[in-house]
Amino acid sequence: MKYSASKENYLKAIYHLQHESGMVSTNAVAAALQTRAASVTDMLKKLKLQKLVIYEKYKGFKLTAEGKKVAIRIIRKHRLWEYFLVEKLQFGWDEVHEVAEELEHISSKKLIDRLDSFLDFPQTDPHGDPIPDSQGKFNTTRQQSLLEIPLNKPALVSGIAGQTNEMLELLQHKHIGIGTRIEIRKKFPFDNSIELKIPNKPIITLSEQVARNILVKDEH
Repeated sequence: MKYSASKENYLKAIYHLQHESGMVSTNAVAAALQTRAASVTDMLKKLKLQKLVIYEKYKGFKLTAEGKKVAIRIIRKHRLWEYFLVEKLQFGWDEVHEVAEELEHISSKKLIDRLDSFLDFPQTDPHGDPIPDSQGKFNTTRQQSLLEIPLNKPALVSGIAGQTNEMLELLQHKHIGIGTRIEIRKKFPFDNSIELKIPNKPIITLSEQVARNILVKDEH
């Protein structure tokens, strides 16, 4: 079944919010979509009628199995388009989110499956987020914050949390991307900033806020 772009945006937002906190409040959805709580209430009623969300009194909303399936399908399209834009059209990883937001509403399953095949079935998008396969399954990797790894232990950048365009632009400027090999050389207790070594680059300093948003995995 085809849903409007607006409904798809709500389903995707609810999916991400309930992934963090379980049940989702009207205010949380309103904040995520930058809209009024009254508009959210109206839309949630429509989604409930279509059996895409369920409501529990005093607790909030969450997606039904069908709602979750639709949301994952949208996320799959979004992340595949981001991968295509970066890998094939040479967009910067900080430029693709808004374009993918428009492309994710193309409903053709055949097109998306062909796109997946054309890209050789990538498992993560340019920001390290897992791309669901055609069955809606995610292939997840064990990740931890850069701040959690010990000194002088090599690790690979595998994801970015808090993916604002400003954050991505900063990381690109510092030559940090998915797959970059990094080592913490020094930690400063005063403000929790760190000195970071990247192969063939001068040592750089990162603030605690930036370091916390860089996700890493073991090198092997």
